[in-house]
Amino acid sequence: MINGDVSFWWNQIGRSAPRPPLPGPITADVCIVGAGYTGLWTAYYLKKAAPALRVVILEQRFAGYGASGRNGGWLTNSVTGGREQYVASHGREAAGRFQTSMNDTVDEVIRVAAAEGIEADIVKGGEFTVAYDQPQQQRLEASARAEQLWDMTDVELLSPAAARARIDVAGTTGAMWHPHCARIHPARLAAGLASVVEALGVEIYENTRVIEITPRRAVTGRGPVDAEFVVRATEGFTAGLKGLHRAWLPMNSSLIATAPLSEAVWQSIGWNGRETLGDMAHAYMYAQRTADDRIAIGGRGVPYRFGSQTDSDGHTPASTVEALRGILTRFFPATAGVAIDHAWSGVLGVPRDWAATVGLDPVTGLAWAGGYVGTGVATTNLAGRTLTDLILERDTGLTGLPWVNHRVRNWEPEPLRWLAVHALYRAYSFADRAELTRRQTTSPIASIADVVSGRGH
Repeated sequence: MINGDVSFWWNQIGRSAPRPPLPGPITADVCIVGAGYTGLWTAYYLKKAAPALRVVILEQRFAGYGASGRNGGWLTNSVTGGREQYVASHGREAAGRFQTSMNDTVDEVIRVAAAEGIEADIVKGGEFTVAYDQPQQQRLEASARAEQLWDMTDVELLSPAAARARIDVAGTTGAMWHPHCARIHPARLAAGLASVVEALGVEIYENTRVIEITPRRAVTGRGPVDAEFVVRATEGFTAGLKGLHRAWLPMNSSLIATAPLSEAVWQSIGWNGRETLGDMAHAYMYAQRTADDRIAIGGRGVPYRFGSQTDSDGHTPASTVEALRGILTRFFPATAGVAIDHAWSGVLGVPRDWAATVGLDPVTGLAWAGGYVGTGVATTNLAGRTLTDLILERDTGLTGLPWVNHRVRNWEPEPLRWLAVHALYRAYSFADRAELTRRQTTSPIASIADVVSGRGH
């Protein structure tokens, strides 16, 4: 088994030769810090709309090194943190527009990939969420009823028999499905986008770490980049920038990928629609059936490193690998003897209120997007289009969405931050075990944890 090496996705396709680092001080119209999906999508739409702009991207390692090249491959329509927070702050109509925009974003990514010749193993099979104990089933039904109050969500509630006919998860009590989600190969999308934006004239400088972002300047060890606009697109690595140590918490998530499964195993499982798969546990899992017939499955391992530290190349503790294998075999007993080919981890950005944000301060020229809490594969595209409109001063429907210029307070200082996050996920894990073995309703421990964490809007 390969452990780390950034991710299975990059290991599978290989990485191209490194791009050169920043040669020294330069000026640009727009400087983007971070060559993940947010930075690449922003560069793409800027150059499409205004080809004469000089757009520069600075990346500490290589394009797609962070969450963009390590995620579970869910291109889904989730509004980070949920729609209801925006009903409270902006009204139901605005929240509905946000959801419709996210639905459209899934199709926009698919459209651009096809138009630009990016082969990213995209299959729009929808998102399938399963329950396998009574508390989960209650939450599933409540969630489905809430979703069905919105016309654009298109959620279907499935009986146990109907659920197992699609994906045969052991012990299924029910499932829900919606069509606004596609499975992708994360690294293929990142690599393809990077090549496309370079062809449009965007300059990508790799192995160039940004130390600090100040008004109209990105400071690196190789000299500054001065620009009319500086876009912070650093997601889980934001805490490494001067002055932003407590802005977004770098939450760790881990995955494993099996060896390709035999046809006999797939016949027992089903999963012919290539849906993305999740569950209603508090410490939830996420999975996909890959293009070469593996299962890639992820969840929380060690959720957070003290002092907002981030890993280097995704090495994953053995205990986390075994925990994910345990989920895999509980879901699909036929996989018990299947080899695990790769394990890896990465960090995602978590704001204190668990709500993503995009914005621009025209006085300082500082722009930002992120805090996706694991739902960034689609949201980054919406962010890139929104940043383009803000920078080009285009008053569009995107610039009026309720997440634009949303601000959140900082996380608590250490050791409170570390203690709170680890206590939170211990509580969720305890609640899941209790529900699976003896409880008939949602564990009160999980409900309390939701309120304390800010997830229970």
